Amino acid sequence: MSKPKVLIITGYGVNCEAESAHAWKLAGAEPKLVHLNDLLDNPDQLSDFQSMMFIGGFSYGDHMTSGHVFALRVKHHMQTQLQQFIDDGKLIMGICNGFQVMTKMGLLPGLDGNYFEPTVSLMQNDCGTFQNFWCDIRFEGNSPCVFTKGLGTIPLPIRHGEGKIFTLDNELLEKLEAHGCVAARYVDAGNNPTQEFPENPNGSLNAIAGLTDPTGRIFGMMPHPEAYLFPENHPNWDQQKLDGNLPEQGLGLKLFRNAVNFINR
Repeated sequence: MSKPKVLIITGYGVNCEAESAHAWKLAGAEPKLVHLNDLLDNPDQLSDFQSMMFIGGFSYGDHMTSGHVFALRVKHHMQTQLQQFIDDGKLIMGICNGFQVMTKMGLLPGLDGNYFEPTVSLMQNDCGTFQNFWCDIRFEGNSPCVFTKGLGTIPLPIRHGEGKIFTLDNELLEKLEAHGCVAARYVDAGNNPTQEFPENPNGSLNAIAGLTDPTGRIFGMMPHPEAYLFPENHPNWDQQKLDGNLPEQGLGLKLFRNAVNFINR
């Protein structure tokens, strides 16, 4: 069986390409790093891939809010190719700045099949400052998300200053919940969704850490699964080893394995 091909967009301030590519390789895929300029010069090359990823970092220095400029460039230069990619049943993943790009573009939440009109946004953390630590993330069992099936709750690092999912439209928020578009939440020690800092590092509405579209094939989240590929990535790995519960592999790898297994099926 040939390995699924994954496009990872690089350039202009994004900086998680190495660990993102390695995550896909460990999961059994064949990632290719493509600079944004090269992709926009030839957007038809998107058809060569079964999945694509918008990675973390600070694209265009987060000018005009995080992910905004990157989103506008992609949307206005390759909307036709992206729509075809979605229509062909392929996968799209966005992490941290990539999630911000996807919401600013409108790829998420993608309700009613509308992928290019933004309806939610990611805004400044309630605490007002950049945060960098580990959180417990609960992946919702009622979500159709391909990437998060069967994962339960796992710890993942967050590194962001604008991670608060926000909308003034309460009806929209209810619709997200009803369609299972909330794929991941920040939870407390009792595994309950929380608005309390630091368990919820940004004050995100409904403790939302990640969203999917109703098909489950388009997914974005603020925490970094590509930063937990090895057991030793966890800050308490030594204690986990002493306690006999050190995992064989980093738990973030599970999201990438889910995606590759879906493509191969």
